[in-house]
Amino acid sequence: MHPNPAFRGTTETRNIAFLRARAFGTLALNGDHVPLTAHIPFLLNDTGTQAELHLVRSNPIVRQVEDEQASVITCTGPDGYVSPDWYGIDDQVPTWNYVAVRLTGTLVRSPQGDLHALLDRLSAHFEDPLDKKSWTSEKMSDGVMDRMMRIIVPYVFHVESIEGTWKLNQNKEDPVRRAAAAQIEQSHGHELQTLAQLMLDAE
Repeated sequence: MHPNPAFRGTTETRNIAFLRARAFGTLALNGDHVPLTAHIPFLLNDTGTQAELHLVRSNPIVRQVEDEQASVITCTGPDGYVSPDWYGIDDQVPTWNYVAVRLTGTLVRSPQGDLHALLDRLSAHFEDPLDKKSWTSEKMSDGVMDRMMRIIVPYVFHVESIEGTWKLNQNKEDPVRRAAAAQIEQSHGHELQTLAQLMLDAE
């Protein structure tokens, strides 16, 4: 997380809302020789105290975490390069704006019997906003879901702290930040347009 307090003032409520909406991040923990990571969808509860996730059984993290282990989940949002020319003032340098929120806590293996309900909750979370009838596991042929679940392991992540970096040029005067946001907004891609809007809304 960025050490500048200007980028660390976002409320925990907003960080939790971002995590719940994004619901995808990088799980990391200490391995024997190098850190172990996995890119995972997850469900964070509304108080930000617990996340649910699953891993394929062949993932090295599964072999590492037989019971519980200290871990982090980092969830990133829109990011993009900021040219010094876009500020409209002299003596600026290039930078990179981004959103990143980190959960620190303990990864705990759940009973295998909890897996099916977890998968149903995960799919419902991502299916509900779609403009179609939601997919459910009930659509699977008899026995297929059970066979697939044999290779997946459920986990609960107990959250101890939430830290967010919203690096959106809050250390600049409003007109300068808005000038840069206007240039980013003209860039191609939905992610940069989202970043521009966050810069305009930055506090």
